[in-house]
Amino acid sequence: MEALSRYFKFEERGTNLRTEILAGITTFLAMVYIVIVAPTALMSAGMDFGGVYVATVIATVVGTLIMGAVANYPIAISCGLGILAYVAYTLILSEGIPWQEALGAAAISSGIFIVLSLTQFREMFINSIPESLKRAIAAGIGMFIALIGFHNGHIVMGSEATMVTMGSMDDPTLVLTLMGLAVTMALMVLRVNGSIFIGMIFTAVVAWTLGYWETPKEIFSAPNGFSETFMQLRIGDLGVLAPAIFTLLLVTLFDTTGTMLGVGRQAGLIKNGEFPNLKSALMADATASFVGAFCGTSPTSTYVESGTGVSAGGRTGFTSVVTAALFALMVFFQPLAASIASLPAVTAPALILTGCFMVSSVATIDWDDYTEAFPAFFTMVLMPFTYSITNGVGAGMIFYVLLKIFAGRIKEIHPLLLIMAVLFAVQMAM
Repeated sequence: MEALSRYFKFEERGTNLRTEILAGITTFLAMVYIVIVAPTALMSAGMDFGGVYVATVIATVVGTLIMGAVANYPIAISCGLGILAYVAYTLILSEGIPWQEALGAAAISSGIFIVLSLTQFREMFINSIPESLKRAIAAGIGMFIALIGFHNGHIVMGSEATMVTMGSMDDPTLVLTLMGLAVTMALMVLRVNGSIFIGMIFTAVVAWTLGYWETPKEIFSAPNGFSETFMQLRIGDLGVLAPAIFTLLLVTLFDTTGTMLGVGRQAGLIKNGEFPNLKSALMADATASFVGAFCGTSPTSTYVESGTGVSAGGRTGFTSVVTAALFALMVFFQPLAASIASLPAVTAPALILTGCFMVSSVATIDWDDYTEAFPAFFTMVLMPFTYSITNGVGAGMIFYVLLKIFAGRIKEIHPLLLIMAVLFAVQMAM
């Protein structure tokens, strides 16, 4: 106990073992929904649910353990929902890239992330993107995720007359989705830890009560299906995959760095503007993404839900160690997770509300400066409207550069951003 206290600096950070354990449990409950959402999304793209489920658990445990035991931060890591949506719905389903090659692109992106985490180029890369575009990218991904949730929950349906329309209240999936949404939002308003997960369980119970879901024959089992995804990645045509690799890297860098800084400030770990062990923290996420690609899941990211554990008093990496241990146990709950995932209404509210949180970033964009507002707008709307995160990122960068040049404010364009905009313009023209 004393050695544990010294290693994780309990006294220095004003915490104790009991508090750290409770904080780890709190973080786990807040984000455990991902072990159902990630395999469900990638299964719709043609991957094996069991394989992705095990891979997601492995990537989560690896990243969160490194974050806790090495970087000593109360921050958890798992498959990022924005990147997950990009891999499943844009790369595989929309652009037709085989899932093996999509994993290959994720592995390359993660490898680059590892290199950048060891150099100063990472900061230059992040700083080259204007703040308005960073926030617009986050909001656009949020809108994209929400659209997927609305569609999966049958709230929004396709229509030949109006392109999209409202689903029918006669549809059990729509009704269950609305019920799940209402309960989850109410729990969030009441600040209940694990609101999304509790909402998912509530929806499953209601579906079972009404006869729309049969409980699985078994709840626990040894992991299975892992061979379907493990080491199945393939490196495809790099010319075709280059935009995907860049987008994966871009989203991962912003998502990870932004969340890490936010949770770090909340926990009081940033002193005089400095983030101790930042490289170790970034390496945790990059390593988890790399491992995840080889195991068979989408890239990882630091989770904003880590803030719930910090709110519960978590201040050291032992919080993350506890969270990782609980996720490791989830590998035996695969039959239950697969059964729950068969109900689209269970996961739809999680996607919709996550999208809501991400859209809030637009509040700080300077909408009075048209050279900032127009690129931000096109970045956001083109992601859901073209069903492509890449299109939104590319259009935003191109418009930003062009409008700054037209306004005679070329000095505001970072040279690296100019290069990226040109590359995107060439790629879109081909």
